[in-house]
Amino acid sequence: MTITIQNQTFILHPSGALFWKTRKLLLISDVHLGKVSHFRKHGVAIPNNVVSENFKRLTEIVENFKPEKIIFLGDLFHSSKNKEWDLFEKWVECCTNTIILISGNHDIIDKKHYNQLDIDVLESLEIDSFLLTHHPTIKEGFFNFSGHIHPGIMLRGSGAQSLKLPCFFQKENQMILAAFGEFTGKHILKPQQNDIVYAIANDEVIKIKLN
Repeated sequence: MTITIQNQTFILHPSGALFWKTRKLLLISDVHLGKVSHFRKHGVAIPNNVVSENFKRLTEIVENFKPEKIIFLGDLFHSSKNKEWDLFEKWVECCTNTIILISGNHDIIDKKHYNQLDIDVLESLEIDSFLLTHHPTIKEGFFNFSGHIHPGIMLRGSGAQSLKLPCFFQKENQMILAAFGEFTGKHILKPQQNDIVYAIANDEVIKIKLN
């Protein structure tokens, strides 16, 4: 799905990633690496293949768009370092792209560990008239790309049928990206007038017609 915001071209990908075509930037939010290992450590039965699936999807999306920079919009890791950090180090070693992390509320790993991998950790980033943050943020004169919410939309059919889908949720001067990570959950949002919702279903991004 290709869209235009402030005369800039963006591609919404079914993974939840967003590619800024003009700038060759790949924006990814809420991967939550380490979450599966964290829950398994505390006795929650989660298939271990979810771990490898996150890294597989990261590799595929980078190979697809070949960005100059990858910017993670927060919550790259779910909590403290665990065995998935070793996998992340190996992934970064194979990645020739510049990587930036916009710090999120779950990003508690000391930034020195990221710096050792040549990853800059920032609180926010302004590029032209666009503001990149983790939490949805309103700043006059800027269009905000953020994450944190794990946005979802509920679609209702005839009778009692309903379907919950992850989505890109766009307001007048803001877009909240869908969570990229497996096993992250969804927070159902209720669109208001003039909101735009791009739902992710069956490996497609679909603009939802709102009443």
